[in-house]
Amino acid sequence: MEEEKKDVKLMGRNVSQMPCFRETFLYSISSGLATGFLHFMMTSRIQRSMHVAIGTYGCVTLGYWTYCRYNYSLQKFNMGQLQEAMQKQALYEGTEMEKQLKKEI
Repeated sequence: MEEEKKDVKLMGRNVSQMPCFRETFLYSISSGLATGFLHFMMTSRIQRSMHVAIGTYGCVTLGYWTYCRYNYSLQKFNMGQLQEAMQKQALYEGTEMEKQLKKEI
């Protein structure tokens, strides 16, 4: 008997299909818990430790999401350029245009 997986959706998109989603929340949850726990161990103030944990969670989420999405967009752009160059290379291979392009370089 196979269990049916239920997709978690956020604003109509499947969360498991979103790039950077999993890594961002794993890093932010673990860093929030760690800093909250360390702050509590050092100060023994429960409420302030919760505020520190939630603040760290928010900062790490925003920071890592921005960093990860920027790198993802950069990679996607570079792959598009590479794919276009490879298609042109295959199109011009063995023609006069290839010889002209090699002379220009």
